[in-house]
Amino acid sequence: MDKKEITKKVNQFLINEIEIEEDLISPDALLTKDLGIDSLDVVDIIVIVEQVFGVKIKGEELKNVKTLQQFYDFVENKIKASL
Repeated sequence: MDKKEITKKVNQFLINEIEIEEDLISPDALLTKDLGIDSLDVVDIIVIVEQVFGVKIKGEELKNVKTLQQFYDFVENKIKASL
């Protein structure tokens, strides 16, 4: 799965499942400040990423992920590590 496909899928579930407004989504967006993602959303996001991409994530792995681009990169790296 390439970076473009990962980005598209992440954006889709942020819009459809987490109910983030599409116009707020950009690689530079801060997850908490710009997108309003809270700790409950993080739990939902972990479950969705595990289901969609078939990877396992521990909550503490996301503590240094601040922007949406960092999250895309994190997911891409988790997928690569699972292959």
